[in-house]
Amino acid sequence: MTNALLSACAMSALALGIAMPASAQTAPATGVPSSSPEAVQAPAAADAAEEPTRDIIVTATRRNSLLSDVPLAVSAVSSASLANSGANDIRQLNQLAPSLLVSSTGSEANGSARIRGIGTVGDNPGLESSVATFIDGVYRSRTGAGLNDLGEIDRIEVLRGPQGTLFGRNASAGLLNIITKQPSFTFGANGELTYGNYNAFRASGSITGPITETIAARLDGVYSRRDGFYNDAVTGERLNNRDRYFVRGQLLYQPTADLSVRLIGDYTHRVESCCAAVYVSTAETFDPTPGAAGTNPEHDYASRTNRITDVLTSLGGVFPGGVYPANATPYNRLTSDTPGRSFRGKTTDGGISGEINWKIGDVALTSITAYREYKAEGPGDVDYSNVDLLYRAADGNAFRQFKTFSQELRLQGSLFKDRLDWLVGGYFSNEDLTVRDNLKFGAQYGAFAACRLVATINSAAALRNPAAAGCLSPAGIATLNGAFGGAAPIFIAGLNRLSTVNSVGDNNANYYQRSRNFAFFTHNIVHITPTLDLTLGLRYTHEEKTFRADFNNTNTACPTQQAFFAPYLTGGATPLPASLQALAAGVVNLTCQGNSSSALNTLKLSDKRKEGEFTGTAVLSWKPTTGVLTYASYSRGYKAGGFNLDRSALGQPIFSPTDPRQFGGRGAGFSTANLQFDAEKVNAYEVGVKYTSHRFNLNVAAFQQDFKDFQLNTFNGSVFLVQNIDSCSTDLAGADRDASGSTGVCAPGNVQSGVRARGVEVEAAVYPTRNVAFTAGYTLADTKFRNNLVGRNTGAALDPALFLLPGQALSNAPRNVVTSSIAWTPRLGNSGLSGLIYVDQRTTSDYNTGSDLFPEKKQDAFTTVNARVGIRGPKEQWAIEVWAQNLTNTQYEQVAFNTPFQGSGSVANVQAFGGTANQTISAFLAEPRTYGVTLRGKF
Repeated sequence: MTNALLSACAMSALALGIAMPASAQTAPATGVPSSSPEAVQAPAAADAAEEPTRDIIVTATRRNSLLSDVPLAVSAVSSASLANSGANDIRQLNQLAPSLLVSSTGSEANGSARIRGIGTVGDNPGLESSVATFIDGVYRSRTGAGLNDLGEIDRIEVLRGPQGTLFGRNASAGLLNIITKQPSFTFGANGELTYGNYNAFRASGSITGPITETIAARLDGVYSRRDGFYNDAVTGERLNNRDRYFVRGQLLYQPTADLSVRLIGDYTHRVESCCAAVYVSTAETFDPTPGAAGTNPEHDYASRTNRITDVLTSLGGVFPGGVYPANATPYNRLTSDTPGRSFRGKTTDGGISGEINWKIGDVALTSITAYREYKAEGPGDVDYSNVDLLYRAADGNAFRQFKTFSQELRLQGSLFKDRLDWLVGGYFSNEDLTVRDNLKFGAQYGAFAACRLVATINSAAALRNPAAAGCLSPAGIATLNGAFGGAAPIFIAGLNRLSTVNSVGDNNANYYQRSRNFAFFTHNIVHITPTLDLTLGLRYTHEEKTFRADFNNTNTACPTQQAFFAPYLTGGATPLPASLQALAAGVVNLTCQGNSSSALNTLKLSDKRKEGEFTGTAVLSWKPTTGVLTYASYSRGYKAGGFNLDRSALGQPIFSPTDPRQFGGRGAGFSTANLQFDAEKVNAYEVGVKYTSHRFNLNVAAFQQDFKDFQLNTFNGSVFLVQNIDSCSTDLAGADRDASGSTGVCAPGNVQSGVRARGVEVEAAVYPTRNVAFTAGYTLADTKFRNNLVGRNTGAALDPALFLLPGQALSNAPRNVVTSSIAWTPRLGNSGLSGLIYVDQRTTSDYNTGSDLFPEKKQDAFTTVNARVGIRGPKEQWAIEVWAQNLTNTQYEQVAFNTPFQGSGSVANVQAFGGTANQTISAFLAEPRTYGVTLRGKF
């Protein structure tokens, strides 16, 4: 579907009414703190209304305000909308918020949220989220925590653009504010049972009520299980299953109208096999009209059978979805994994928090204290094939663990006869992050790696023998001797050594990071006139991170190989000819892939970084009439820098750690300096208008956001690259698009923002009758890398692996997204019964799912539809509903990636530079159609 067609669809949807996906609540806007008892009790007024009003109370400004009175881009999703769409975690918000995209990759812990096309890939826990997640005022360390079941939700607010002067933790792209249901002094209980295809079962319930006149309690619980969406063609195992439970208990102490204390304790437990992937591209491409090395002026290419898949097949590889030239069928959801290499891991998430709201005269005090622990295991067959190349054992020693203490304190009130609403606050957090890795080469890695290099020299299968040393058949040895002459013994010895690299790697690599953050912030609204407001906010953040790591690695072949080839590499005593340098480096690189080396065992790495940053906002808003709000704003946002928690970034694997030729991604020798990345900063501009009436709401916002030192995390098929992206104000003459890592340098004084997001968001709602609501939304987000990119604010050259980025849209950043829904709840006669007919849809234009923007990772435009039909009893005391998610069984990829170690280069490399590319591509697929029946009851 073309962008033009999507735009037409968007305009058609707008004609019907495009909207915030939320059911209405009636409540007065107040100046009390956002979580005070008044905020809890206010929505109850809606129950008595003949018709609901069409506005919502939100707390996005830490004040209870009507959504239509908040001068910023925020969507509010109510509990009713979440239930209708079947949303149990934040990933399913995609159907309801067009500017939001939530996805997960290698494990459920690797969740990533994007707003307006901006987000952080979740695979590296050293990177904080560009989109922060708060649940009941408590910051969650990474987005993956929001992929748990959330229990009973009051509403979810999606704040778009940089945040920092209102919430404890700053965020550069946006914020998800999740508010759960509080205890009530009126007794009540509800329960829900769901059964669906894939043997899905979910049971949830809650009970609330008074314990004394001043204490109320609430208990929520959820249990869910489901068979997996994938079948392993080799082992017969089902993958991507679900087996989890969640419990949350609360106490609310309210001795007076001026004081409330809310205590929350929650715990989540998951033991699941996730996440499987399938091959989506297996072709080898080449330049059919080769000319000068490193060029392809015709930009043409041709395809043929991939020598990498040939090597895998010779080692027993199975491809259930087929290989080129056969048409790939990834959506048969058949995988092939190594027997005994399990994806089954445990995730636990729990914590306690206490929130005090105390009105002391004219001043309101809010204190939120919390401690949380989150631990997610990540075992798996991470080469995603049944050839045993790379794995993390399911022995409990592959995990990430966060232990976080946080304290937020706010004071707010009004002065000068309510002409000034002021708020000041402070925030402190101490986060201890432990990452333990047991990544090892598999039992067939050595044979595969050696065969891959032999096939690189010459693709003829007769030259390879996977069972022989170095994967060399007699014909292969003869060929090398003839081709390399006196250098042949060097390569034969290197290949022989490479083929012994089996079942070695990390016996617990440990990375430790402590992050201490304190901040002071203020957010003030000056009522210049009864209709004109000026909002001013300021924040200072100080971040200090300390890092250390230790290793126990069993790959002794690596230092031996490095020492053997040291004199033959460039700069050595007896270097090989330039024509053989790439091959020599390849032998060492595959032996020591990702710096997997026993030489690390003697290293005790440690480092520290500090940074301080001022951020803030200014908003001018005007209400010319009661139902209209206009505003213009500027915000400066910030996300802290940190450390790449991956040994591969320490330096070049072709040299030993002490080799003077050693250098890393930031130009330093083999050291932690190469693990660092800089803070991400953004300047954001926005104008908007909101119109509210009884039967029609409309919100429109236009925005531009410029990101400097944008933190990009990319997997290149071997290692994760973390690089800050900026641009140069002077023309680099295409040097950021070439294959060299040394060209394209920019003078530091000419460095500017490297990513720009600009666009328009439209939200509206039409309520033609009391029981009918049309809602939808449209986001046009032109979120792109700028031209003339550089790799850091120092003006360093862009990594050549990212040559496709300049001038292109970011990954997972569709230009057009349209959402819409209809809900009809007709009365069924005079029996008190009512019906429910609900449908929602999300249409997304095409986008690339890979951070390196390889064209093989492009996802075409698609539409997903959810639907629900049901009957409800009097006062909705019971209900039975039949539902479907992804009703039309739309097939699409969440994220595509370079299959680890299985080739190199994209068709784009061939088109730009000629040569041959044979990187296989795998993908994490989105969920297929699910359907079932739900029974609800309450009293």
